[in-house]
Amino acid sequence: MPTLRYVLVVTGRTYHHGNLRADLLARAWDVVDADGVEDLSLRRLARDAGVSHGASARHFRDRQALIDAVAVEGFSRLNSALTDAVDLPESYAERFSAAAHAYVRFAVQHPRVLRTMYAAKHHPAASPELVTVSHVAMPALVALIAAAQSAGELPAGEAEEAALVAFAAVHGVASLATDDLLGEVPWEDATAAAVATVWLGLASR
Repeated sequence: MPTLRYVLVVTGRTYHHGNLRADLLARAWDVVDADGVEDLSLRRLARDAGVSHGASARHFRDRQALIDAVAVEGFSRLNSALTDAVDLPESYAERFSAAAHAYVRFAVQHPRVLRTMYAAKHHPAASPELVTVSHVAMPALVALIAAAQSAGELPAGEAEEAALVAFAAVHGVASLATDDLLGEVPWEDATAAAVATVWLGLASR
């Protein structure tokens, strides 16, 4: 009789030991992405997966831990997209534009997840992992602007202040896009306009 590895067959589906957490997290992402965090519960996920509530509780101690895990996954995906943009072999202005478009694209594709990410980040019981992963993007933006200053694409100045202004503009476009406040303007055009204005402003300081 196996003791280290076993297979649990439920409701016509097969789960290998060790995969249940990933399955629950994937289902949680889909629920939040489609319906918002209000409809998320461990009991619902356990029922959908065909396992007991106790089985799901072994991976997520409570609903907040599950929300934290969704937020960590969201920040990880967003950070990956931003890193890919920042690492492009282009000018710093083009890298900034690519990162801005990646951010707004994520917001447009996953608006409920993005709201959940920021809400969970500021929750008093936010996990250390969530706090860490949620603070990756801003230092990367500061580094990008500082590198642009060193390369002469931007004048010398406070990179942290410039990064905050840039983020505010890009996040503002994302908020307008997800709240359907751009009218007939495509989010891509709004993002490009914001990027051009911000970069011109930084360059003329």
